[in-house]
Amino acid sequence: MALLQVNFVSQTLMRTVPLQVVLPVDKFTPGQPPRTRPYPTLYLLHGIFGNDTDWVSGTRIQRWAEARDLAVVMPSGDNSFYLDQPVTHNLYGQFIGRELVEITRRMFPLSHRREDTFLGGLSMGGYGALRNGLRYADTFGAIAALSSADVPAAAAIYTEDNPLFFRRRSYVEALFGPMDRLEGSDRDLRHLADELAGKPAPRIYLACGLQDTLLPLNRALARDLTDRGLDVTYREAPGDHEWDFWDSQIRCVLDWLPLDDATDGVNSGNVGL
Repeated sequence: MALLQVNFVSQTLMRTVPLQVVLPVDKFTPGQPPRTRPYPTLYLLHGIFGNDTDWVSGTRIQRWAEARDLAVVMPSGDNSFYLDQPVTHNLYGQFIGRELVEITRRMFPLSHRREDTFLGGLSMGGYGALRNGLRYADTFGAIAALSSADVPAAAAIYTEDNPLFFRRRSYVEALFGPMDRLEGSDRDLRHLADELAGKPAPRIYLACGLQDTLLPLNRALARDLTDRGLDVTYREAPGDHEWDFWDSQIRCVLDWLPLDDATDGVNSGNVGL
């Protein structure tokens, strides 16, 4: 399995940005020809405090992606919630929904088909996957959101006296805009779902841990998106807002996605084919 570190100049962010890329081009089985078809691709977004290395260090995504002949692209989104901030030219939404897909398709042998292009994330990245997957529904055929931080639906909990900066109202409004204007905006997941009425929409996988404080928000989100006619698979399992839960669920995501069955190939731990 090739694990690549990529740095490139982003036009939407106007700076050099890093990526981690899992690419199974080096997978082979003795006596069989190499794969020539382009790879389906999962773009995976990290949570708050994280960066592009989180998914590789926190889960077994590299091994499982290799088995399923899946490319995985992991960008760094800072603490942006993957939203556009025009004043500072941090256009994270455009970066995820357009530029990242376009440039990685030029770099690597990735499928250009919408039905082979997926967007996923956890916590802040779960929200980012839903927001940008619905906003750019012509790009992504499926969305996987784990333990999603649906900030617009929880505006009332944000106050200035919270010791956690990302739960202070001023911080949230700097990213999302005034709380009283979120409903009906392109930050509002339910509004984005409404706008897809009668149009092709991505399939959605939602999951949350039974011990996670975000569980009520995720239950409500699954219900509301389903009520709007979207194809939603919702799962709950034991777990909190932590990597053991996300590690187990990302494997469930790969089983849910329309991928080839797992196949063997020579790698550092599999030499007895």
